[in-house]
Amino acid sequence: MSQTVFWRRKTLAEMTPQEWESLCDGCGKCCLHKLEDEDTGDVYFTDIACQLLDAGSCQCRAYSERKERVPDCVVLRPEDVEAFPWLPSTCAYRLIAEGQPLYDWHPLVSGDPASVHAAGVSVAGRIRSETDVPEQDWEEHIVHWVY
Repeated sequence: MSQTVFWRRKTLAEMTPQEWESLCDGCGKCCLHKLEDEDTGDVYFTDIACQLLDAGSCQCRAYSERKERVPDCVVLRPEDVEAFPWLPSTCAYRLIAEGQPLYDWHPLVSGDPASVHAAGVSVAGRIRSETDVPEQDWEEHIVHWVY
């Protein structure tokens, strides 16, 4: 008899910290700067990433101290997921909160941490650092490949 995987039998709030962390597929989309239209509330992703995001691996270079090094870094927590409507439609946190299954390319499903990159879902190789683009130019870097 096979046991149901934790993300199908637990709510986000019931997960252990290790289970919660393992939901992250490593796409890097959370670390992209986003612009919000003040009139409509629409959120637009840019191809500009936090200076701590490694452009190749899509991993934070200082994950355990990211909040100290980047004070406006958004740290996702189970109780806050619904307050982040900007999470991409592919995000496991959003999918689980909405009762949806994970995609086949998600590392928890595929068993391969690189599957998110192989599927072309990550931002690997498609971003630039915030240190390279003046903030007044960010609007010119809005992208539509984030889903």
